[in-house]
Amino acid sequence: MSAHCQLTGAQPGFGNTISHSHRRTSRRFDPNIQRKRYWLPSEGRHVRLTLGAKAIKTVDRIGIEAAVARIRARGGKV
Repeated sequence: MSAHCQLTGAQPGFGNTISHSHRRTSRRFDPNIQRKRYWLPSEGRHVRLTLGAKAIKTVDRIGIEAAVARIRARGGKV
């Protein structure tokens, strides 16, 4: 599963881990990605979305229909 959110487009960030001796090694900051299944009443089917935790709260606030419309507007497949 790729670590990006279908709704917000959040992707991993990259940086450095800095040790006590101040040596730097590469690290990756992954978003909190979850796979969630929603009922889409307009199409009469379930959709499975890959969303970040923040995007799940957004779907709860704006509704699944509006969220799917935003994903499709970004060019995403649902």
